[in-house]
Amino acid sequence: MSGLFLTFEGPEGAGKSTQVKLLTEWLGQNGHPVTSTREPGGTELGQGIRQLVLHQSHMSPEAEYLLYSADRAEHLAKVIGPALQADKIVLCDRWLDSSLAYQGYGRGLDLQWLKDVARGAVQDVRPLRTFLFDLPPEVGLARFAGHDRLEREPLEFHHRVRAGYLELAKAEPERFVVLDATQTLEELQVTLRENLASLLSHPDSAA
Repeated sequence: MSGLFLTFEGPEGAGKSTQVKLLTEWLGQNGHPVTSTREPGGTELGQGIRQLVLHQSHMSPEAEYLLYSADRAEHLAKVIGPALQADKIVLCDRWLDSSLAYQGYGRGLDLQWLKDVARGAVQDVRPLRTFLFDLPPEVGLARFAGHDRLEREPLEFHHRVRAGYLELAKAEPERFVVLDATQTLEELQVTLRENLASLLSHPDSAA
């Protein structure tokens, strides 16, 4: 596949979605073909899965992960894959790293099992860059009123998720860009645009 696949990760309340929206507008205004999407919910099937995983009262960690994997497979087939084939820049709000952080580090599922299952769902498609919005859980959760299952999890769960994200970033420093999400919206957007401008100028250097 051609195109550029970029993902945006982080805990609850990190501000990823707003930054993706602003970055999509900026890329479009500068003449770059771009597709922005999210998981779960980037497809019609994914919208139904989103309702299940975020609002179903009781669910085993394994079932939760398998639903995310189903969403991911559909997402790749219907949205991400075609956009990359069309040589577009794809900005995706969450991807596999979310499951590794939330279901792996947060829920305690075996990371190798998660990766084995993911191999069938995502094939060999992996992000060229992953922007990790890092901030203390107390800060992010204060921005919400606990609307879904994940936001209502105990604080200890969110600390494990944050630690998991940082472990993932440490293991792949060539892919991850860790951002201090306590910065202002404007400061973060400037940093993202600088990273994107560099990547677009030298796409092969990050492969």
